[in-house]
Amino acid sequence: MSEQPPIIPAGGTAVVERADEQLSAQQPWVTIVWDDPVNLMSYVTHVFVTYFKFPREKAEQLMLQVHNEGRCVVSRGGREQMERDVNAMHGFGLWATMERSE
Repeated sequence: MSEQPPIIPAGGTAVVERADEQLSAQQPWVTIVWDDPVNLMSYVTHVFVTYFKFPREKAEQLMLQVHNEGRCVVSRGGREQMERDVNAMHGFGLWATMERSE
């Protein structure tokens, strides 16, 4: 009986792409809320408490960072979760983006 040669996946680039996707998914991302001239500070605090379940004190600190510095990181995690958080912030009428964490 002869030995069968090992099975090698066709299109080696697919393996490389999959590895890149897995690496990308593992790298942390952040959701950033930006200051805007529309929403009241009390409303931004309310959104942080309601959506992220932050204690009121932490929500107020983050809101003040948005107000004073123009932006604030409000969550960290995988890309899909950050996409959900950004979409949720948009649903609340806040300006939010996501980017890779440094």
